[in-house]
Amino acid sequence: MAVVQYLVVAGGGGGGGTSAGNGGGGGAGGLKTATDFTVTAQAYTITVGAGGAAGGVSTNGSDGLNSVFSTITSVGGGGGVNYANALAANTGRTGGSGGAPSQDGGGAAAVAGSGTAGQGNNSGTLVPGSSIAGAGGGGAGAVGGSTSGTSGKEGGVGGVGLANSISGSSIYYSGGGAGSTHSTGTSIKAGGNGGGGNGQYAGTAGTAGTANRGGGGGGGGESYAAGAGGSGIVIISYATDGSDGVSTASTGGTITTSGDQTIHTFTSSGTFTAVLASSNFFLMF
Repeated sequence: MAVVQYLVVAGGGGGGGTSAGNGGGGGAGGLKTATDFTVTAQAYTITVGAGGAAGGVSTNGSDGLNSVFSTITSVGGGGGVNYANALAANTGRTGGSGGAPSQDGGGAAAVAGSGTAGQGNNSGTLVPGSSIAGAGGGGAGAVGGSTSGTSGKEGGVGGVGLANSISGSSIYYSGGGAGSTHSTGTSIKAGGNGGGGNGQYAGTAGTAGTANRGGGGGGGGESYAAGAGGSGIVIISYATDGSDGVSTASTGGTITTSGDQTIHTFTSSGTFTAVLASSNFFLMF
């Protein structure tokens, strides 16, 4: 039997948009990982999901796109909600991690955006009543932050992502985007560790999620732009000595080594062609 390790991270959702109110942060791209996935000698199509576009004056942030390896699909992050849309039905968007609701326009009930089980978490929500900031998008490791302060004027932080060492270094992936802080608030709110974008505040636009980390985009508002979601990544790893049953003649992505592992990194879509190790290795033992 031949097995590989994998990390599959989807694209993060774009931050909620830039009308007079304050937008919610985008949810992180879904994250799936395992250490014992069985492969056979064949070509596997790899899809790396793009990040969602930032919301505009009257649009929500777009959802991120799915990333896929074989039967493994990680779901794109939910886009953050735009203030104009929040006036009617202030519900966060579903995704790998949930995109956050935004300034509620005077008391509309707010519902957190739902994350996908085993891949991410829900967004934050709003101070009940008349919140005037945006909540934070969910991350792979934690829910997004809710608005806080008098009248909910402080945006919510992005949910933290998860650390993974498949690349040879411990790196956080899939952090949620932060919500936008109202002009009467006190500070920029940070995106979640794992590539989440910061929310806008006091003339500083929301920032984009980090490319190939699956971070959600920061919320925009009060005429300042939101941030787009960050693209995803797919990484496949196996023992260089053939003991996992996979040969280093396998191809696809950017190939590196770290310690006793051979690593194939896909920052854009492509093909992983698995070549099995010679049975002669196993006859030696």
